[in-house]
Amino acid sequence: MGNLLKVLTREIENYPHFFLDFENAQPTDCEREVWNQVNAVLQESESILSGLQAYKGAGQEIRDAIQNPSDMLLQERAWNSVCPLVIRLKKFYGFSIRLEKALKSLLECLTCPPYTPMQHLEKEQALAKQFAEILHFTLRFDELKMRIPAIQNDFSYYRRTISRNRINNMNLDIENEVNNEMANRMSLFYAEATPMLKTLSNATTNFVTENKTLPLENTTDCLSTMASVCKVMLETPEYSSRFNSEDTLLFCMRVMVGVIILYDHVHPNGAFNKSSKIDMKGCIKVLKEQPTDNVEGLLNALKFTTKHLNDESTPKNIRTMLQ
Repeated sequence: MGNLLKVLTREIENYPHFFLDFENAQPTDCEREVWNQVNAVLQESESILSGLQAYKGAGQEIRDAIQNPSDMLLQERAWNSVCPLVIRLKKFYGFSIRLEKALKSLLECLTCPPYTPMQHLEKEQALAKQFAEILHFTLRFDELKMRIPAIQNDFSYYRRTISRNRINNMNLDIENEVNNEMANRMSLFYAEATPMLKTLSNATTNFVTENKTLPLENTTDCLSTMASVCKVMLETPEYSSRFNSEDTLLFCMRVMVGVIILYDHVHPNGAFNKSSKIDMKGCIKVLKEQPTDNVEGLLNALKFTTKHLNDESTPKNIRTMLQ
């Protein structure tokens, strides 16, 4: 993650010495049980990303099979090329379910009484770091997925082939792995432009809905505080000058965008409203100032995966900044 040190945020009222140590935070005894559970999930994240990055698809084999429907050799070759890819896609989808559960566990810890969200973030730095790592992974996964149209093409071919019973004597073992019910769920997942973000947005919304006795502010204040911290990291030369690599810069950017999107989905008025506790104008401005090619993808995430950007209450200058 680079040299992301303890960062003081001067914007948090009444907490002049508040910081989030995204790099070095270690779990306390109180955090350890949940930290261990979430860590078991996060340990798989790099292999998931590597598997996605290496995804080449079976486009040529599928085209050959479609253009030569009576050539069984080509049909079998396409089928045998697609099957292991579908197994890999199932693994990615299964990981999204585990990530969703991990996020809910962290939200439970970082929002529960009697502490305020601010106190939670200060006392439970290691869990806050894991929350940030989940968002960092999520934005990376979705950025990669959007560049691989082969995923939906491969999966569509798989579903068509199964439904039309055109597989004859081909290997049917995969139906035990990805039956119709699983294929339907996976299809909904991969139909999303940003499937992991959609999963986490739904998870956060469901968390708020399911915990009716928990004040909404406990969740939204947690998210807005993290957005504020990341913004200060990025806009303050004292801190950003310590970043040794683009990875560190991207970490801050992705986490900031991720918490904004979650906030926008769970707060009734969203993140763009004038009453929002997130300085959206400042966040967009600091994103645009970053010297990296990934800015456009993150701005697009704010444009296309938020819920309230096009509300009448969104200031025109905010919409203009994102055009």
